[in-house]
Amino acid sequence: MKKEELFKHIIAYFEANQPNAATELHYGSPFELLVAVILSAQCTDKRVNMVTPPLFKRFPDVKSMAEADIDEVREYIKSISYPNSKAGYLVNGSKVIVDKFHGEVPSTVEELTTIPGVGRKTANVIASVVYNQPKMAVDTHVFRVAARIGLTTNAKNPLQTELQLIKYIPQNKIPLAHHWLILHGRYVCLARKPLCDKCGITKWCKYYKTHPLTK
Repeated sequence: MKKEELFKHIIAYFEANQPNAATELHYGSPFELLVAVILSAQCTDKRVNMVTPPLFKRFPDVKSMAEADIDEVREYIKSISYPNSKAGYLVNGSKVIVDKFHGEVPSTVEELTTIPGVGRKTANVIASVVYNQPKMAVDTHVFRVAARIGLTTNAKNPLQTELQLIKYIPQNKIPLAHHWLILHGRYVCLARKPLCDKCGITKWCKYYKTHPLTK
């Protein structure tokens, strides 16, 4: 099967079965989403959603976070992975947003990645979710699922995965496709043992075809 055909089948399946896929992080503003995504690095969305309500109550906007004491922020996020580093990112990143972007979360990946704690993946999430740009954020789920299905070939890193995916996904579907792949990896195509018996795309999946013991 040609790569174009594979993508068409996979996209059609998710469009029919997950037409409203969205981030599972809870947020009420672009700034809150940025904070949540930074906190979610190597941490579950469920844990982040437990931590952010009191954090946002104490620091409701970028200005208050920019003026915060890093030690106090760390206390709010101490159950999150790497709380020391992330507390610094939140405070220092907020200062950059206030000073450089007039308190508004920027919309371009180039601008977003100038903020402490914001790498390409986080920037792509913000550009995609907040500003509906055709950006493909690649986390561990997307990286794994895309390779298993056969959407990517010999991609060695997230950037290679991103470039291969956006080559075949229509631009207007890229923001949704990001969530399709993440959610599929989170609940079906698990890292240690994919739940192939619960998967609706096995007929097109490269992994399924080469792992008969999972059938």
